[in-house]
Amino acid sequence: MSRENVKVIIWGLGAMGGGMAKMLLKKKGVEIVGVVGRGKKIGMSMFDLLGVERGDREDVLMGSMEDVITEKAADVVLLCTDSFTKNSFEKIQYCLERKINVVSSAEEMAYPMAQEPELTKEMDRIAKENGVTVLGTGINPGLIMDLLVVTLTGACEEVDSITARRVNSLSPFGPAVMEEQGIGITVDEFNKGVEEGTLAGHVGFPESVRMISDAIGWELSGDIKQSMEPIVSNVYRKSPYGEAKAGNVAGCAMKGFGYVDGEMKIEMDHPQQIEPELEGTNTGDYIIIKGTPDINMSITPEVPGGIGTIAMCVNMIPHVINSRPGVKTMLDLPVPRAIMGDMRDLIEG
Repeated sequence: MSRENVKVIIWGLGAMGGGMAKMLLKKKGVEIVGVVGRGKKIGMSMFDLLGVERGDREDVLMGSMEDVITEKAADVVLLCTDSFTKNSFEKIQYCLERKINVVSSAEEMAYPMAQEPELTKEMDRIAKENGVTVLGTGINPGLIMDLLVVTLTGACEEVDSITARRVNSLSPFGPAVMEEQGIGITVDEFNKGVEEGTLAGHVGFPESVRMISDAIGWELSGDIKQSMEPIVSNVYRKSPYGEAKAGNVAGCAMKGFGYVDGEMKIEMDHPQQIEPELEGTNTGDYIIIKGTPDINMSITPEVPGGIGTIAMCVNMIPHVINSRPGVKTMLDLPVPRAIMGDMRDLIEG
């Protein structure tokens, strides 16, 4: 009995979407049936844009949203275009209304109820009405500073406080992230951007903090506080999508704080920059849980952000297809794992 491949549409073929496409092309039991692009890319071959040999595979041409995303055209859309829930909402709605599941790499979508409760309810309603599921995930938020933290608390009788620290390289990420972090601008421009709220820095602390607190049953008091400082480079640095002259901003050191009954219980510490090794910064991921028992985890160097996000989105595809309809988070679905066999074997029914 022949089984149909899992069918995937990719929306946005930038640094992340392109990486997801390349990963999918190496996997068994799954095929890319469409790619949504814009401008000059429309009509171009996905294989040419990726620089990958087509072999005997059918060509996939970049198309508009209307041409590519039609009713039940795929099992899932990988949406790789935005960071914010409100910017992603209409695109997600478009897919859900055509009865296609969605995996979004938008950071806020990892726990959209943290900042956009009304939009989340509306998305949940649309998804359920159409019998499909939407999940936001990635390396962070999605795994390192939240789901992994929650998992480790599973070994605790009591939790007194949590610190999650991620010292990472921004080099694999695309232009949108470079802009959000202020890569290449002057310190004055950075400070002005912080003051005016035009610099996003790391997007996802409210989502990660809320995911942790909701998971373990801490009721947060007041807003999640955040701070941002520029990481100034002493040398010239260049990554594929960003560059910083000496004296300009090469990264952004962000902190986030969650309070329970007025006491700080969750601390997020996330300095990230392009080419950190040029100035001797070693990357790493650290989780410190004070409680019964204390838990200290360190991963050095960091789990790389680019490939980590790509893999998380692709590896969650079967769990999203299998899920009950609605808005889901990483707390709701089976634990992420690499897919080394045939993706079809993971689809229920």
